[in-house]
Amino acid sequence: MELRAELLKSIWYAFTSLDVEKSGKVSKSQLKVLSHNLYTALNIPHDPVALEDHFRDDDDGPVSNQGYMPYLNKFILDKVVEGTFDKENVDVFCWTLCAKKNYRPKDGVGVLLDKDAFHLWCIFNFLSEDKYPLVLAPEEVEYLLKKICLAMSVELSCVDMEDFISQEPVQLSGITVWAFLDFVNTGRLTRGVENDSVTMAIDKVYQEIVGNIIKEGYLWKKGHLRRNWNERWFSLRPSTLHYYVSEDRKECKGCIELDHNCCVEVLPEKEGKRCMFCVKTLTKTYEMSAPDTKQRQEWTTAIQTAIRLCVEGKNSLHKDLKLRRRELREERERRRTTKEEELQRLCLLQGEKESKLAELELLQEAQRHSQAALLQEEQKRRQKHEELQRTLQDQLQQVEEERDNMQAEMALKDAETDRQRKRIRELEEMQLRLEEALHQEIRARQNEETYRLAQASLLVEEEEKMKVLLALQEEQEQYILKTQREKQELRQEMVTKSQDLEEAQHQLEKVRANRHRMDQDIATAQRKLRQASTSVKHWNVQMNRLMHPIGPGERRLSLGGSGDPVVRGPSLRDSSLRLYHQRSEGEREKERERENEQEHIEEKECEERVSIIGREERHLSQASNGDCA
Repeated sequence: MELRAELLKSIWYAFTSLDVEKSGKVSKSQLKVLSHNLYTALNIPHDPVALEDHFRDDDDGPVSNQGYMPYLNKFILDKVVEGTFDKENVDVFCWTLCAKKNYRPKDGVGVLLDKDAFHLWCIFNFLSEDKYPLVLAPEEVEYLLKKICLAMSVELSCVDMEDFISQEPVQLSGITVWAFLDFVNTGRLTRGVENDSVTMAIDKVYQEIVGNIIKEGYLWKKGHLRRNWNERWFSLRPSTLHYYVSEDRKECKGCIELDHNCCVEVLPEKEGKRCMFCVKTLTKTYEMSAPDTKQRQEWTTAIQTAIRLCVEGKNSLHKDLKLRRRELREERERRRTTKEEELQRLCLLQGEKESKLAELELLQEAQRHSQAALLQEEQKRRQKHEELQRTLQDQLQQVEEERDNMQAEMALKDAETDRQRKRIRELEEMQLRLEEALHQEIRARQNEETYRLAQASLLVEEEEKMKVLLALQEEQEQYILKTQREKQELRQEMVTKSQDLEEAQHQLEKVRANRHRMDQDIATAQRKLRQASTSVKHWNVQMNRLMHPIGPGERRLSLGGSGDPVVRGPSLRDSSLRLYHQRSEGEREKERERENEQEHIEEKECEERVSIIGREERHLSQASNGDCA
C-alpha cells in the first residue's frame, strides 16, 4: 500500500500536467500515451486490447481523474511487483511531464539545477500527505529546509522562512511543490554558497530521505581472510549495511544483514587503530575503525537505530519520523483548539462581568440622581412634608441596602471568576493526565490485540489437538472392541482347546490302557511263543528221531571205484522245517517291533498334543491377564 501511494503521487502530477484547461479532465489519446509509458516504466506486460477498449474513441469526450482511476488500479497498479522496476524511472517520467508546464524559474535562471529540482520534487512528494492536491505543511517545509541548510553547513534564516510561511495562500491551503521550488530558486537560503555545495547538499538529503539511507561515509574495515585493514565506503539502511570500494557505489564488496540478533560494541585501541567498534551477527564479527570519536558515536547510534527499526518491522526511518511529526502537529492542533475554546469561554465570562459592572454603574448613577432629587424636595418641603422626608429616608436606606447587596454580589462574582480560573488550570492539568491515560489505553489496547491474536492461535491449536485426541479416542475404542472380540475368540478357542485336551487325555489313557493290554497280550504271546518254540523244538527232535529210521540207508559215493566213505547231507524235510520256524520267528519279531513302534509314536503324538494345548492355555491366560490390566 505504501508503494501504491507513492506511485499515485507521481502519477497525479503527470495527470494534472496533461490537464491544460484546468478542468479536471484529460483527452483519451493523452491518457493512452501516459498508460503506455507507465507500462514501460513499471516493467508491466503491455495489454493493448484492454488499453484500446478502455480508451476507444466515442462521444464520451475527455476522461476525469475519477474515470481514469479504475483503469489505473486494475491494469497498472494491481500488477506492480515491488523490486521488478526502478521507482526513480517512474519519477523521472512524471517529473518530465509536469516540470515542462509548471516549473518555470524566474527569468529562466535559478539557483537549482534540473537534477536538484527533481530531487526536491521527489523529497516533497515523500513528505507530503496522501491528500490531493498535494501540499506540504509549513512545519514539514521548515524541517526540509533545515535539513538542506545543515547539509550545506549554513544557518537557516528565520526571517526569510517566516516571510515565506506567513503568506496568505500558504496559510490557507498549504505549500505546493512549485511554490517551494520558486522560494528555493530565490537564493535566500543559499547566499554565499556555491552551486556545487547546494547540489551536494540536496543529493545528500535525497539519498537520506528518499533513498532510505540512514548514514554514509568512509570507515576502515578489517578483512576476514587476510586480516588487513581497508578503507571502504559504508552505506547504512534500516536492514542492511553495504560497503563499497569508493563512494560512487559501483563495486560492492559485501553486505551485513541487520536483524534482532545483531549488536554494536565499542572496542579498545589495537593494531594501531583508534575509535574502533564492531558489528556482531550470528555468524561473523565485523571490526571497523572511524576517523574520530564523534564519527564512531554517530555510526554506532545509527546502526543501533537501524537494528531497532528492523526489530519493529519498519523499513524507513524518515517515514517513522514523518508519522511522529504528523502526530505532534495533530496534538498541537488539538491543544490550540482547546486553548481557543477556553479563551472564548473566558471572553464570555469577561463580557458578563463587564455587563454586570455597567449595570452597577447605572444603579449608582440612578442612586445619585435620586439622592439629588430627594435633597431638593427636602429643601422645598422640609416644613410641610416631614412625613414624606421620613419616607424618603426609609427609601434611601433601602437603596443603600440594595447597594450593599450589589457589592456583595460583585464580591461573589469576583470569587466565582477566581474559581473559574482555578478550574481552567485544573482542566489543563486534567487534560494532560487524560492524554497520558489515552496513550496508556492505546498501548493497553495494542497489547490486548496481541494477546487476543495469541489466544486465537492457541484456540486453533487446541481445537486441532482436540480433533487428534478424538481420533485417537475413536481408534482406542475400536482397538478395545477388536481386543474384546479377539479375547472372546481366544476364550472360545481356549474352551475348544480344553475340550480337545480332555479328549486327547482321554485318548491317551485309552492308548495307555490298550498298550498295557497289548503288553499283557505280548507277554502272553511271548510266553506262548516260548512254549510253542519249546514244543516245536521238542517235536522237531521227536520228528527227527522218528524220521531217522525210515530214511534211506547211507550211501557211499565212490570216485573211480575207490573205497572212500560217502558223505551224508541233511534231508529236505529238515531244512524246510528249519526255514519255516526261522521265518515265522523273524516275522513275529518284526510284528512285535512294529507294534511297539506304533504304540511309541501314538504316545509321542499324545504327549505333543498335550504340551501344545498347555502352551495355548498359558498364552490365553496371559492374554486375558493383559486385557484385564
